[in-house]
Amino acid sequence: MSLFQLLQSNPSFLYFATILLGLAVGSFLNVVIYRLPVMLEREWKAQCEELLNDKEAPDDEKTFNLITPRSRCPKCDHLITALENIPVISYLLQKGKCTECGTKISPRYPIIETLTAILSLVVVWKFGFSWQAGAGLVLTWSLIALTFIDLDTFLLPDNITLPFLWLGVLISFWGIFVNLNTSVIGAIAGYLSLWLVYWAFKLLLKKEGMGYGDFKLLAMLGAWLGWQSLPLIIILSSLVGAVVGIAMILFKGHDKNKPIPFGPYLATAGWIALIWGNDITRAYLQFSGIQ
Repeated sequence: MSLFQLLQSNPSFLYFATILLGLAVGSFLNVVIYRLPVMLEREWKAQCEELLNDKEAPDDEKTFNLITPRSRCPKCDHLITALENIPVISYLLQKGKCTECGTKISPRYPIIETLTAILSLVVVWKFGFSWQAGAGLVLTWSLIALTFIDLDTFLLPDNITLPFLWLGVLISFWGIFVNLNTSVIGAIAGYLSLWLVYWAFKLLLKKEGMGYGDFKLLAMLGAWLGWQSLPLIIILSSLVGAVVGIAMILFKGHDKNKPIPFGPYLATAGWIALIWGNDITRAYLQFSGIQ
C-alpha cells in the first residue's frame, strides 16, 4: 500500500500526519512572522538611501532572509541546534529556556506551532484527503502568518497577500472552492468594498479607519472563497473586532484613539468562512424563514 492510499484509507493516520505537518509548518511560520517584517524594513531603508544619495550607500548589513542566518539566542548568540528546534517538544524539555544562558524563550513560539497544528487538523477533518484540504491548508497557513505579523507591526505584507490572491484565482480554474468568475468578482469586490469604506470614513471623520493591506487581504479571501463569502466575512470580522475593541477599552484601559489592527479579524473571519461558511449561511436562511 502506497503512502497516498494509506492517507486516503486511514483517517487516523491522516490526522496524525496532519498534526506533524502542522507543527513543522508552525515552526517555519515563526520564522516568517519574525523575519519578513525585518526584511521589508531593510529593503525600504535601502530604497530610501538609494533615493536620497547620489551613489549607492554601502551595504554593511549581513545577509538576512528566511533561511540565513541560523536561528540563535538573542542574548548569548547560541546557535539553535536541530534537537533544540523540535516543535513544542524542545520548548517543554528545555522548560522554555535557552540551554546555554537560561534566558526565557517566548511561549508564543510553541503557541503558534500548536495553533497551526490544530487549525490544520480542522481543515483536513472538514475536507478529508482532497485537493480542497491541500488548498485549505495553504490558505490557513498564510492567514496565521498575516495575523501575527499584523499584530506585531500593523503590516499585512504584499509579499503574502498578493501572491496568495493570484493563487486563489489560479486554483479557481479547477473549481476547488469556487469557479473563475466567482473568484475574480470576489477579488474585485473584496478590495473595492473596504476601499469605499476607507474613503467614506476619511471624508466624514478626517481619519484613516484602516490600511490598504486590509483591502488586499479581503481581496485575497474573495479570490479564494468567492464574492458570496464577503458579507459573512465582513460581518464576522466587524463583530469580533468591535467586541474585542470594547473589551480592551473597558478591561485593559486601551486608548480608544490608539489603532487596533483589523487584519487578524479579517483573517479569523475568512478562516471561519472557509470551514463553516456554507453551514452558517444555511442556518441563517433557515432561521430567517427564507429557506
